[in-house]
Amino acid sequence: MAKNTGDGYRKGAVTARTQFQRTDGSYQKRDERTGRLMEVKQTSGPFKGIAKEPDGRDTDRS
Repeated sequence: MAKNTGDGYRKGAVTARTQFQRTDGSYQKRDERTGRLMEVKQTSGPFKGIAKEPDGRDTDRS
């Protein structure tokens, strides 16, 4: 399980979540188990601690 350290970084990866870059350049999360699209990041850059698609960190439908 991932934990926030309070120092601007996360320790460990968030499980069952992936992220991808949309055509407009922003990043969006996806729930691996359900396929549901989740929040879109409002600031630049990717989400911290979430695997990028395709990455292979998580197993099929973690």
